Amino acid sequence: MTATQRPTLLTLGIGLWVLLLASVVLAVAFGPADIAPTEVWQTIAHHLGLVADTPVSRLRDAIIWDLRVPRVLVAAGVGAGLALCGAVMQALTRNPLADPYLLGLSSGASLGAVVFLLAGAALLMPLGAFMGAAAAMAFTLLVTQVLGGATPARAILAGISVSALASAATSFLIFWSATGDSYREILSWLMGSLSGAVWSDAVTVLAATIFIGLPVLLSGRALDAFAFGDNAAASLGVDVPRLRWLLLGATALLTGVLVSIGGAIGFVGLIVPHVVRLATGSRHRVLLPVSMLLGAIFMIWSDTAARSLFAPRELPVGIITALIGAPIFILVLVRYRRMT
Repeated sequence: MTATQRPTLLTLGIGLWVLLLASVVLAVAFGPADIAPTEVWQTIAHHLGLVADTPVSRLRDAIIWDLRVPRVLVAAGVGAGLALCGAVMQALTRNPLADPYLLGLSSGASLGAVVFLLAGAALLMPLGAFMGAAAAMAFTLLVTQVLGGATPARAILAGISVSALASAATSFLIFWSATGDSYREILSWLMGSLSGAVWSDAVTVLAATIFIGLPVLLSGRALDAFAFGDNAAASLGVDVPRLRWLLLGATALLTGVLVSIGGAIGFVGLIVPHVVRLATGSRHRVLLPVSMLLGAIFMIWSDTAARSLFAPRELPVGIITALIGAPIFILVLVRYRRMT
């Protein structure tokens, strides 16, 4: 990176952080209740102990702090985590179409959630989703070992197989058992939804994104070596099998947590890294953190649109990310074709 590029990237990073903070405040303020951004700041400052008292009424305080702030934070964490996992998966597999669900995690999580819901444990759906994602990850990695090791091609093929099996099982359970409200709840979860987000969800998502994401961010230099192939990476001193297993495990674990909270939300992990590459290039030391910031912003406004466009009815956020993401992905593909 040249000296003339550093201020540009620094400006981009600062600008994205400012935009993220502004997005959090404006998204919390946006909704049927007429809440001003200043009231959001006052409420947050009061609950953080920065000010002793606040002029905001008790009702508005509850709307801001108990309903909207945790949901916006969950959206930010899910967006950041999915974008990070997407960028890592694309690097590990050297496949521009890779996304966080490549190892069958989304289908496994869906199966686990549906099993718990049909068993009458709707409140434990996030736990079921996480267990399903973990089981899918373990099965996928087991298949890759049976095939001879976790190479990019084997991981993709194993993930496709596990995803197909889990999807078939989920479809069978829905067809055979789901009726009435349970069918609607399953469908909403499968499309991705943050409507039930509470503070415990926000803490879980943000903690997972930070504690799993930070070590992954430190692998940027090694991920750059993967772009030249396994042999080239090994010649540069990278322990290829060990690093691939660690990163696959970390991204699978993080994706499992995110899917267990928000459901299967598509396109975030696929398009955000591509958009960032067009602006910053392919160096992962820059690509990974910028993707997280942009993913958080994108997810916040996608969820805000999902809960606001047809109020009082609410759309699954996965519909919004697909409606926005698919055209953007087509434009990115057209841009890449012109560049090659």
